[in-house]
Amino acid sequence: MSPGASTLSRMAWPRVSGNDLLIPLGSTEQHGPHLPFSTDSVIAEALGAAVVEALGDLTLAPCLPYGASGEHQAFPGTLSLGTEVTSAVLTELLRSARLSFSGVVLLSAHGGNAEALAKAAKLAAYEGDEVLVTWPKIPAADLHAGDSETSIMLLLHPELVDTTALEAGNTDSAADLQADLASGALKALSDNGILGDARTATAQRGRDYFDTAVSSVLADVVEWRRQRGSR
Repeated sequence: MSPGASTLSRMAWPRVSGNDLLIPLGSTEQHGPHLPFSTDSVIAEALGAAVVEALGDLTLAPCLPYGASGEHQAFPGTLSLGTEVTSAVLTELLRSARLSFSGVVLLSAHGGNAEALAKAAKLAAYEGDEVLVTWPKIPAADLHAGDSETSIMLLLHPELVDTTALEAGNTDSAADLQADLASGALKALSDNGILGDARTATAQRGRDYFDTAVSSVLADVVEWRRQRGSR
C-alpha cells in the first residue's frame, strides 16, 4: 500500500470508496513534565494507521485532537471540550460520515472520552449507524504518562520525549487510581501529572506495548465486522 493510499486527508473525493472509516481520537492535555500535550493524539494516529495498513480496506480519517480532559485542567496548557461538547462533536461526525462510509470505527487513546463516546455511540445505534468504539488494550499499562505511554512515545517519536525529565508519579494500583479519578482532578493524585513511573520506559518496551495495542484493536474490528456480516 502506498503512503497515504487509505488516508482521507490525502485523498480527492473520487477516491472515496464507501468502505469503513476509522477516526482516531486523542486529546490536548498534560502528560507529565516529559511528554507533549499531543501524546494521546500521536498514539491514536499511529494505532489507526497500523490498523488501516493491516486490514487494507479501511479509510483513515484525521485525528480529533481535542476531547474531554477536565481532570487535567489544573495543569497549564490543557485544552478540553468537555463531555457534552465532545459527545455532540462525535454525533455530528457520525451523521456526516454515514453519507460516505458504510461504518465507523472510533478509536480513542484518551480514557477521558469514555462517557462522551458512550453517549454518541448509543445515539448512533438508535439512528441506525454501524459504529464501533474501541480502545488500545494493554494489560500491563499504567494509567497516564508513565512507563507505557512514555515507552510508546520513545518508539514513535523519541524527539518529543524529554528524557532528562523522566520521573515517577503516583504509583498506586490502577484500580485504586481509577476510582479516585472518577471523583476528582488528577492534580490531587499527582503533582507532576504522572500516574505510574516514566523512568523505566524504553523504546523496546514501547514496541511490545504498541504491538499489543494494535492487536487488540484489530481483534475488535474483525469481530465487529463478523457480527455485521452475520446479520
